[in-house]
Amino acid sequence: MKKIAAVFVVVLMVVSLVSLVFAAGMDMQKGTIKSVDAKAGTVVFCAEGTNADMTLKADKAVDLSKVKAGDKVQVSVEKDTLKHVMAAPAAAPAAKPKAPVGC
Repeated sequence: MKKIAAVFVVVLMVVSLVSLVFAAGMDMQKGTIKSVDAKAGTVVFCAEGTNADMTLKADKAVDLSKVKAGDKVQVSVEKDTLKHVMAAPAAAPAAKPKAPVGC
């Protein structure tokens, strides 16, 4: 029984380490699509808070027909490869200022 528990713990540790390695390689970023070249399979992306454009090669799983210039998106990037694109979550509406109370 102790051998089975030890093997289970080792397997669990290996799986955890592998998932950490994959998570570390992926980079999630919000930003704007500047241009899309479906023929070449590339996207020019500008990350939020920067002025630097990145040219990314789209992974085979990414459908570039659903992306157009000007889209606000959240992307997964691994090295210079675009792995996933989705619409950026909408920002919460700004709270309305309260009317002044007094005499």
